[in-house]
Amino acid sequence: MVSRHKVTITDIAEHVGMTNMTVSRALNNPDKVKVATREKILAAAKELGYVPNAFASHLRSRKNRLIGLVTASVDNPFYSEVIKAVSRAAEERDYTIILIDTDGSPQREEVAIETLLSYQVAGIILSPVSDAAAYHPAYLDRLRATRLPVVMLDRTLNVSDFSRVVLDNHLAGSLLGELLVKKDIRRVLALTGPRDSRITQDRLIGLKTAFDVAGVSLVVEQRPGDYTLQPAYRDMADYLRQGKLPEAVFGFNQLITLGAMRALHDARVSRDDVMVLGVDRLPYADIFEVSVPCAAHDTYRLGHEAFRILFEQIEDPMAASREVVISATLISSGGN
Repeated sequence: MVSRHKVTITDIAEHVGMTNMTVSRALNNPDKVKVATREKILAAAKELGYVPNAFASHLRSRKNRLIGLVTASVDNPFYSEVIKAVSRAAEERDYTIILIDTDGSPQREEVAIETLLSYQVAGIILSPVSDAAAYHPAYLDRLRATRLPVVMLDRTLNVSDFSRVVLDNHLAGSLLGELLVKKDIRRVLALTGPRDSRITQDRLIGLKTAFDVAGVSLVVEQRPGDYTLQPAYRDMADYLRQGKLPEAVFGFNQLITLGAMRALHDARVSRDDVMVLGVDRLPYADIFEVSVPCAAHDTYRLGHEAFRILFEQIEDPMAASREVVISATLISSGGN
């Protein structure tokens, strides 16, 4: 296979018999070059297949129009609306996003931050791989030293100096707990995120609080996972193999809920026998006429607010860090 040669300014200069400086000026500052010279250089660039270095042009312009968006898992449907919202809001302000998926890896997250800093982005929207109180990544000091605007989204690091847009996780748990009380359900299997996740802890506390307020006893068994489908499927299947059947299964996010439903389906357990409910809508569930009660969040607004705060801090470096909380809404009949 013949390797593809990357055409450079030097190649164009040799092709047209002009200096590198003249060619560079024609490509980057065309108004400063005679029309005939410019047309000859542009024609040669097209003929040779020259592709300009957008990053170099960005640095020369000295005007940052890049925003970093770091997520823990782009295959999580939760992030699809978030990414769409950030992308559209950025476009309205003439910014371009650089999206990096860390796939839940702290090492990849470290590389992601270093990469974005090397690209001299104007700001970063960050959904960390962990929201455990003990998670304190080394890149925090690097971010602070650069004084770069940072907005944390959904999952947050245990720091107070970065702005954040988060969900009201206690409310989400409480709303679903109230629904279970009304349904006269007392035994619940909670398929959660990591045990040390503050999101998990808040949703679990919300669930228990709803029963406490109602003066009703609750038997809840927690099976911690990592907010992905496969561990939820494994834990649900293992639970069923033990001959146990809860009255309800509470999935702490969409992927967990889907994993539980798949395990119940494979074990031929009717959803008439076990109630399934979770946090956030299941994507496209209505197509299959599947109704799953949920505590739903406006994830598009989550992303839009994150960019809005980031843009404010880019425009005003002295702006104080702040928090925006997105509330949950109970959808007791499923649907989208």
